[in-house]
Amino acid sequence: MNEKITLAHGAGGQISRELLEKIILPTFDNSMLNVLHDGAIINSECRMQNAKFKLAFTTDSYVIRPIFFNGGDIGKISICGTVNDLAMSGSIPKFLSVGMIIEEGFLIDDLKKIVHSMRSVADEVGVKIVTGDTKVVAKGQADGIFINTAGIGEVIDGVTIDPRNVKVGMKILISGMIGDHSASILASRHALKLNLKSDCAPLSDLVEKVLKVAPNIPTLRDPTRGGVAAVLNEIASASNVGILIDEEVLPIREEVQGVCDILGFDPLELANEGKFIAFVPPENVDKVLKIMHNHKYGIDAAVIGEVVNNSTGRVGLKTSIGSIRIVDMPLGAIVPRIC
Repeated sequence: MNEKITLAHGAGGQISRELLEKIILPTFDNSMLNVLHDGAIINSECRMQNAKFKLAFTTDSYVIRPIFFNGGDIGKISICGTVNDLAMSGSIPKFLSVGMIIEEGFLIDDLKKIVHSMRSVADEVGVKIVTGDTKVVAKGQADGIFINTAGIGEVIDGVTIDPRNVKVGMKILISGMIGDHSASILASRHALKLNLKSDCAPLSDLVEKVLKVAPNIPTLRDPTRGGVAAVLNEIASASNVGILIDEEVLPIREEVQGVCDILGFDPLELANEGKFIAFVPPENVDKVLKIMHNHKYGIDAAVIGEVVNNSTGRVGLKTSIGSIRIVDMPLGAIVPRIC
């Protein structure tokens, strides 16, 4: 590893993974952390009522630039991101905390816009913001505002989300278009005149409906930093299976592909903030797709591939000309400060 932290260490790719494996995980080693999912599952019990239940717990920090973007702002993405991580753990989000680090000189009107965005998403989801903290640092010692959110959710009965339970033959579904968030941020940063909007959205309602008809889904993931490529590589490695996706059925907007062509990026490595990937047993695929297509956050859902029994631990892409190319884990920072 390098002797100093770089932006690549926070990009969700291979260099981020090395940071986890060489420093973080050996230090904090425990069974809940080592699953390396979007949240930890905690078994608890209420002694007064003699009841046992499972909780999901997660936390995330947001440093996106620009703070306001087409489709949202740092407040919206902070609530959506933590709500979605709880949903990916198979839980119904219940309570959130919010911590803010604000730079001296930050506009009060901008802060009002941000907290109102947070409240709007929380109201849509039905989650309560119940605790938090605010710190102010001197001008020049931050970049406007950074936000940390943590959340607690109640795990849905009968649902066990664990990427190690993915099996050969399962189909891989994504809930909509790939790469909208990163592409819209990139277009803004590079002054590209394209009609692109971030997909930033809370997915808990859609996920709850999906799990109601298919509680045997073994894993869900939202492909944020590192995109679809990172998520699929992580799951292939964790479950020791091969994954094959089909280029011709990948839902990618022409504008997103255009941004990638101009800037030399792969849409599979772009971050998404309102999509999730589900590994679905074949008998449940039609039911899950129907639920997705009837929901505002799943209209463009598609089956993009399947789990195979060869090339274990690897991800392959069947190209439009019939060849297979390997989809590697992204190395580092394709788009820094994307969330």
